[in-house]
Amino acid sequence: MKVAIGCDHAGIALKKEILPVLKELSVEWKDFGTNSEESVDYPDFGEKVSELVSKGEADRGILICGTGIGMSIVANKFPGVRASLCSEVYSAKMSRLHNDANLLILPGRIIDQETAKEVVRTWFSTPFEGGRHQRRLDKIKAIEERLKCQ
Repeated sequence: MKVAIGCDHAGIALKKEILPVLKELSVEWKDFGTNSEESVDYPDFGEKVSELVSKGEADRGILICGTGIGMSIVANKFPGVRASLCSEVYSAKMSRLHNDANLLILPGRIIDQETAKEVVRTWFSTPFEGGRHQRRLDKIKAIEERLKCQ
């Protein structure tokens, strides 16, 4: 599994904490920045990671900003991206189980480091349940297709 990861300045500290968790899970990842606490614009990093997931060049992605809201808005603009903002374990589990989320958004200024690590572990270890949930994802895909034609 290839994972793209990115953050803005508000996500640096949390990114540093979760990278060892990805290694622990044997997840292959590539960091697309930022790597400084100097103020940057989150859409620049959200776009790169989301585009890679959308095009299938990354199997999954992780984005981190202050609240996670900005990155969520950016990520969900891309076809085929199902980004989920998760600040606790239950949402992480359900985002995978029912929504087959392929991009995890973490709120760097809201979630504590230990919870974030558990969210990442849960998100990567929970499979998609399929069944009735696949029907719903198919409907989302149909919406994306219709919007492309407009």
